[in-house]
Amino acid sequence: MGVTAMLALPLLLLGISGLLFIYQEVSRLWSKSAVQNKVMVITDAISGLGKECARVFHTGGARLVLCGKSWERLQSLYDALISVADPSKQTFTPKLVLLDLSDISCVQDVAKEVLDCYGCVDILINNASVKVKGPAHKISLELDKKIMDANYFGPITLTKALLPNMISRRTGQIVLVNNLQGKLGIPFRTAYAASKHAALGFFDCLRAEVEEYDVVVSTVSPTFIRSYHVPPSQGNREASVWKFFFRKLTYGVHPVDVAEEVMRTVRRKKQEVFMANPIPKAAVYIRTFFPEFFFAVVACGVKEKLSVPEEG
Repeated sequence: MGVTAMLALPLLLLGISGLLFIYQEVSRLWSKSAVQNKVMVITDAISGLGKECARVFHTGGARLVLCGKSWERLQSLYDALISVADPSKQTFTPKLVLLDLSDISCVQDVAKEVLDCYGCVDILINNASVKVKGPAHKISLELDKKIMDANYFGPITLTKALLPNMISRRTGQIVLVNNLQGKLGIPFRTAYAASKHAALGFFDCLRAEVEEYDVVVSTVSPTFIRSYHVPPSQGNREASVWKFFFRKLTYGVHPVDVAEEVMRTVRRKKQEVFMANPIPKAAVYIRTFFPEFFFAVVACGVKEKLSVPEEG
């Protein structure tokens, strides 16, 4: 009996490993088939997340339209994608488009250019984002407007320009890459949080409006998308409960992980994804069900931040 049990355990582990491997391979193939030959627009493709999304979807066989503010960086991304393309698999040459979403006047022309070229857009990835940090009274109204243009008016203008094509074809998917601050505000990021709340509200409403046309609206909200090379500061974790809480709240997600989640969101047509460790998730629930406690904790953090010099 003992020998049988000893043999059964390795066989069980081997069987589980085999099933996991099969599941991963099927998921990978399914992911690729979901975007194969689809026309996909990615805004701010030259950002860390934009590059990873371009890599994932280019490998999957999508017809990419890569948008960005710098032609040199777009060309560099183009060269990188072409250089690693597998000749044995069908991939398409990406189209490069100069686009600054904070310049609303050019967005309609870009949408027309893409539709004239491909005739349709199957998937739109709204990825562009501009950040600013500072006390509200020290941020100029001009900068507030710039943040709203880049993070709210730009994405919705592009979405509105491409949406009629999706509705007429009764197919399509719009993905908004948003942020934790679309769900709760963090001090010293008033303009950024306002733009993210506005964007999330718009796409939540749009989701219900276009469901009857079989157009899917998805939102992916990580905490922060961290840099490739800059690890989160460790600091003195014992300094205060607030500092520990704030670091956990703002600890970023790697661009590769977000890009893979965007692929899963497209493949499974998810409506909403919130990428965060347990503490940010708990903060969202506390803000909803115990707002006074949440506000008190945040206010304590602000007072401490104003009275104690920042680390580094």
